[in-house]
Amino acid sequence: MSDNKTQLGFGAMRLPQTDANNPTTIDMDELTKMVDYYMQQGFNYFDTSYAYHNEKSENAIKETLVNRYPRESYKIADKIPTWLLQKEEDNEKLVNIMLERLGITYFDVLLIHNINKAFIEAAEHANSFEYLRKAKKEGKAIKVGFSFHDKADLLEEILEKYHDIVDVVQIQLNYLDWKDQRVQSEKCHEICLKYGVDIVVMEPIKGGMLINVSKNIKENFEKEGKKLAAEALKFAASRENIITVLSGMSSLEQMKENCKTIKDFKTMSDEDYDFLMQQAEEIRKDVDINCSYCNYCVKECPQNIPIPDLFNLYNSDKIHPLQANRALYGSTSAVNAPASSCIECGNCLKYCTQHLNIPQLLKDVANHFE
Repeated sequence: MSDNKTQLGFGAMRLPQTDANNPTTIDMDELTKMVDYYMQQGFNYFDTSYAYHNEKSENAIKETLVNRYPRESYKIADKIPTWLLQKEEDNEKLVNIMLERLGITYFDVLLIHNINKAFIEAAEHANSFEYLRKAKKEGKAIKVGFSFHDKADLLEEILEKYHDIVDVVQIQLNYLDWKDQRVQSEKCHEICLKYGVDIVVMEPIKGGMLINVSKNIKENFEKEGKKLAAEALKFAASRENIITVLSGMSSLEQMKENCKTIKDFKTMSDEDYDFLMQQAEEIRKDVDINCSYCNYCVKECPQNIPIPDLFNLYNSDKIHPLQANRALYGSTSAVNAPASSCIECGNCLKYCTQHLNIPQLLKDVANHFE
């Protein structure tokens, strides 16, 4: 796959699991089939992180990709966990752990993870941007940058300050967030264009939210002969200067569908764009909690509440009430913890990429289901 063509990126955040409640139980047989199919289709960009699957994602990529394919045949993007940075030396220490877990000697793309108003301070305190420059100079990374989860004004501040270092910015971009005043996908995209950085898209399907829509939205797509996931991917890939659209695929079936979409991809027409903007307005009417399923809040919750899972169930039940949703809420809460166990400590708030008032929303979820 040539560098000047938008490609499908294999996001290793939502890999197949043998136990849905345990992210460390990665289904290696299914993942191996997915890696092989993906590579056979001519794609080669793998996106992982120190944190994904409770720190097991990198090992899984090593076993299914690195140990089985020549190094020059694929690209790996990895992310320094900003929340673990306390001093400058931590950059090197964490990067060496990441390289060892993957079994490689360099990254194709090295990113500082989850930059927002809270974490930019940690990254600057640890001198992480200067570390990126050093890693690139030493050959530990070919391209460097950061993944971003905040508003456009902060993105502009960072790129104004570090544009001589940054090659790549990974931003959340999908048709629901394009005009959203919290995520500001369109404005963030414009700022990346202004500073001439490569753009990698994350959350093009918004953690599955753009597939799990109401019946009337599905019917609108069907009338136009459009598929939900395919249109979301095409929207992202149609924006200017996008080098990779990541998708967190968790089955071979999803992999096949997404590979076909991007391989057959043609830039979206104005009419198709207008259709998706109309659907975004309709979806906003249905969705109560605008969660992207990043799971950062869960790591910080002392009660071990599976916050995104409960939010997802809440959204689903508000759109289409089912007894199955209530049963699933009961079983999910029994294995982990119910929404009502929130002690309102506020640990989750600074980690939320969507800037949600999680404690208040958990009260809403508890009132609805409990």
